[in-house]
Amino acid sequence: MSGRTGAARYALRAASLTTALVAWQLLTSLDVDLWLRFSQFPTVADVARAFGERLGGDDYSTDLTDSLTRILTGFLLAAVLGIATGVAVARSRLAEDLLGPLLEVVRPIPAIALVPVAMLLFPSNEQGIVFITCAAAFFPVMVSTRHAVRALTPVWEEAVRTMGGGRGRILATVVLPGALPGIFGGLSVGIGVSWICVISAEMISGQYGVGYRTWQDYTVVDYPGVFVGMVTIGILGWLTSTAVELLGRRLTRWLPRTSYVPGTRARARTPGRAAPAGPASTAVRPEEARDEHLV
Repeated sequence: MSGRTGAARYALRAASLTTALVAWQLLTSLDVDLWLRFSQFPTVADVARAFGERLGGDDYSTDLTDSLTRILTGFLLAAVLGIATGVAVARSRLAEDLLGPLLEVVRPIPAIALVPVAMLLFPSNEQGIVFITCAAAFFPVMVSTRHAVRALTPVWEEAVRTMGGGRGRILATVVLPGALPGIFGGLSVGIGVSWICVISAEMISGQYGVGYRTWQDYTVVDYPGVFVGMVTIGILGWLTSTAVELLGRRLTRWLPRTSYVPGTRARARTPGRAAPAGPASTAVRPEEARDEHLV
């Protein structure tokens, strides 16, 4: 992608966000009431003013620290447990028979519905919120890992066995590296679901945290404060999701990528090698093409 194309794309994204903010400001400042009641909404200026006031207080940094601590603790636990369980279920018939039925029964239960269970099991609300966050991210990670491991071609494993490699060598050199794209797909989904559930759990039983503060603002009819919480949640979720995606791209940089240019066919790029120029280079076999947003 050329520098000019990249600059144009970022300019377009900035223009899209700016247009949305301008529309919000106009609809709310003019008290537009058609089917939607924008007169009930705070304006962008009101939210920005409340955001500035919140940044000047001590509670905001405490809320950020508490929410980030909960989300990172629960997500890291879910990542470790989800990857380990997914690999075990995919690789072992015994593990699948023992854990598979239980996992499939528990998986449809929304993590936020586990709040009463967490309150009964754990001695503190803090531990319960971390448990709910972990439960929310565990199943996307586990399911993605399981499918990614089962999709691996057996030829790689047979090659390692032919050279005398054991189970540990196969796991380290074939299973985990080959399943990394699928694993990081589950991690990307898991971090988003974790934010949804940790905010909901903080609203129900938390003390401090972005979700708790947002709910408190709603109860006292501080609508600009509510939107400050919503914006904060969106920014934190975007930053953590981007961090997971960038880590996935770095760990899977050996994979071929697709260089997509609108109006042309996708071109597969191999790391360390520039894509050849010319019309003939645009044709790529379907099995070689990969979406550039996947890791």
